[in-house]
Amino acid sequence: MITRIDLRHFKCFDILKLPLSPLTLLSGTNASGKSSVMQALVLLHQTMREHEWSPRLMLNGSAIRLGTAAEVIDQVYGRRSCNISLFDQDGAQYSWEFEGERDEMSMAVRSFKGETSKGVDWESDNTQLYHWLLPAEWNERSLIERLRKLTYLTAERLGPREYYIYDDPQLTPVVGSRGEFAVSVLYSGRDQNILPNLVEAGVPPTRFRQVEAHMARFFPGCVLEIEQVPRANAVTLGIRISNDTDYHRPVNTGFGVTQVLPVVVAALSAEKDDIILIENPEVHLHPGGQAAMGRFLANTAASGVQVIIETHSDHILNGIRRTVKDGILSSESVSLHFFQPRRTDGADDGLQVQSPLLDGNGNVDRWPDGFFDQFDRDMNYFAGWN
Repeated sequence: MITRIDLRHFKCFDILKLPLSPLTLLSGTNASGKSSVMQALVLLHQTMREHEWSPRLMLNGSAIRLGTAAEVIDQVYGRRSCNISLFDQDGAQYSWEFEGERDEMSMAVRSFKGETSKGVDWESDNTQLYHWLLPAEWNERSLIERLRKLTYLTAERLGPREYYIYDDPQLTPVVGSRGEFAVSVLYSGRDQNILPNLVEAGVPPTRFRQVEAHMARFFPGCVLEIEQVPRANAVTLGIRISNDTDYHRPVNTGFGVTQVLPVVVAALSAEKDDIILIENPEVHLHPGGQAAMGRFLANTAASGVQVIIETHSDHILNGIRRTVKDGILSSESVSLHFFQPRRTDGADDGLQVQSPLLDGNGNVDRWPDGFFDQFDRDMNYFAGWN
């Protein structure tokens, strides 16, 4: 598990040192830096997966496109470089400094510093041969393997389609940043068992049946059918929400089904110690469904998968709190981070990130101004209290 990420001169941060847990929730106002934390991890993942021997951080690829170095380096304090550092639970540390001209679409590894879980220090410069953004001689690969397998789901997920690409699972091992491979992953691994702690009782422990069972928690009565198109690298998805109807194409069902499916497939395809990043898991879900999503993601984290989510939903938060209160996930396994825009008037009125704590009953120890408090503000207004 990644226990901390440090960013320096990256996007809107001068310096950020952010603890991470089995389940980490990123919240805050728009354009306050929540996505930047995820993007730092995705850039490492994208480069390691798509450019194995490159000594440069690739800012544009299939998972994410961030433009040029000028758009990645902090505009206020940065010049030509930025730093990303990761800390692992086994004691390993990784720190990269990347540099590039402001109009370049990738950044060179200026230096790398690392420490293995065995306490061996390593330092290298840009003259070294790099493999997966590490010196080729570096032998500590556990975190790197997890970064390469990382699953990242953006808020802009693929909508309903008449058919879906079906490809070799070696080429599409995860659901894709827009969920574009979710149906393919579900079909190719339909008979594989999922993590025991996520198994719905009374249902076979295979990926397809369990995805179907979990989807029914969000959409009661949901039944799925996937068929391969003859002589084509494509599959069709049939969805039935009622026993009184036949299977329908995704375009003829509620939009939320195809938005939730990649999240469920990603979680139930994960193995222990995998990393999943999800932006706005609440998209197209009603409040009850959002709370159920919070519980589902908390259960996923309790099963040994590291989950990092960005959300604006207090229902997601409350679903997580309920899972903690039920004793399924410990309060120490949850990190809550509330991001605020950096002040531009020179005032120093606190940190960019505040981190409330949960107790064993799911209670939040403090509620920073703007931290999921809009409902209370509105009710106070209607009551005439402000």
